[in-house]
Amino acid sequence: MKTNDLKIATPHNESSSPTGGRTSSMDRKVERRGPSKWLKAGAIAFLLCIAAYFLYHSAMQGRALTINGERQRIATVKSGLFEDYIPLRGQVVPLSTVYLDVVQGGRVEEVLIEDGALITAEQQLVRLSNSDLQLSVMNTESRVMEQLNAMRDQELRLEQNRLGHKRALVEIRYNILRLRRDLARQKELLKKKHISQAEYDAFVDELDYYEQRKAVTIESQASDEKMMRSQLTFIADKNGIMEDNLAFARKSLDDLNVGAPVAGRLSGFNLEVGQSISRGERIGQIDSPDEFKLKAEIDEYYLGRVSLDQTVSLMHAGGSYQLTVSKIYPDVSNGRFDVDLLFGESAPKGIRRGQTLQVQLTLGNSTQALIIPNGNFFQDSGGRWVFVVNNDGTEAVKRSVTLGRRNKNFIEVVSGLELGERVLVSSYSAFGDVERLKLNDS
Repeated sequence: MKTNDLKIATPHNESSSPTGGRTSSMDRKVERRGPSKWLKAGAIAFLLCIAAYFLYHSAMQGRALTINGERQRIATVKSGLFEDYIPLRGQVVPLSTVYLDVVQGGRVEEVLIEDGALITAEQQLVRLSNSDLQLSVMNTESRVMEQLNAMRDQELRLEQNRLGHKRALVEIRYNILRLRRDLARQKELLKKKHISQAEYDAFVDELDYYEQRKAVTIESQASDEKMMRSQLTFIADKNGIMEDNLAFARKSLDDLNVGAPVAGRLSGFNLEVGQSISRGERIGQIDSPDEFKLKAEIDEYYLGRVSLDQTVSLMHAGGSYQLTVSKIYPDVSNGRFDVDLLFGESAPKGIRRGQTLQVQLTLGNSTQALIIPNGNFFQDSGGRWVFVVNNDGTEAVKRSVTLGRRNKNFIEVVSGLELGERVLVSSYSAFGDVERLKLNDS
């Protein structure tokens, strides 16, 4: 029997190897295990830290700005004498100005003076006409005259009534006197039986009648006198009002002839014949010709530090002059407010209206303090923060500070900066909302 024909029985638990050999039942398949849970958690935490770092770095890079340091103005915090003043540019204006506003409008009939002329008080300037006003004044005069006539008629009736009472009282007194005399004679006749008792009683009754009539007339006269005095007082007051109204109506026509209320130099007076002027319209002004003051604008930052009678210094044409703050205008426009400055005992000779003069307003006493140069940064930060440059000059970091007084050249440092530190004092307007500035040389 051939060997290749023999079949060898193998146990059922044996299997063929992948290579075609046999594998015993003692061999087992080893399974591969992945990374542990702690290793996975550590890897995730590491990745999150890297992501946070890059996010933080990206955020910090977004709030930083690289600029050319050579183009910036950098100043050092110093200790020095702070002079508390501010420079002002004052414009020469007339000391007093009276505006010409027409009381009654109308048509220009005649211009009597030229613009720029020196005029005297009550000098006629222009003559206007107004037909509607003239008709209104005529109607007013007519009504007033009617009321005055009616009141005079009432006054006349009161006087006639007073005289009537007086005449009646005179007649009654006459009759009483006559009856008393007759009664004395009648009494003697009655004793001698020449007249009857009835005739005598008639005389007594008539005398009693006149006595009673006299008492009533006197009482009526007193009452009428009291009423008449009250009415006459009322009439007199009303007459005064009516006459004032009439005078006011006539004055309205006088207002068409516009005159100068004060003496001075006329300006802004440009009228033409035939031009229509509205009621209340301004047609010019009268300025004091030889007396001047200064009007200056001040930054609103100093509004709380400027007060009346503060001293202002002026150097002009080699002379020194003193002025004082005479008026403060509280209205703020475009971040500035106005003040009026009055000259002291003397004013510079030769100054003209409209001329600009440089003055210094003293706000307080000079003191020793930490100071930095005044710069455009103040307008951008409001004096609440600055960019402080590091020691090697490569970076400037935003820092909150407290700044105090300032003048033309310097700003007082109250807190937030130390002596010798360097500060960026040029404009911050191009930096946006960054926290750090990187300074390079290009």
